Amino acid sequence: MLKKYILRRDIKRCQREIELLEQKRTRSQAALIEAILTNSTPGDEDTDYFNRFTKQIENQREKMHRLTRELEELEK
Repeated sequence: MLKKYILRRDIKRCQREIELLEQKRTRSQAALIEAILTNSTPGDEDTDYFNRFTKQIENQREKMHRLTRELEELEK
């Protein structure tokens, strides 16, 4: 039971972290879209932020999926 509780808690933490990272990524995403619409080159900083946050989001999603699979195995 304790293991299930810990897994559920960690899954919720991953979900919250993903939401926060997506909010942070939105600023750089908006700058990239603006550059596309104005036919200009996006700033390197905005591109770096976007790539960094995207990678962190992917890592959190992978972790969340792994935890979810582990929880599902325990509930069988």
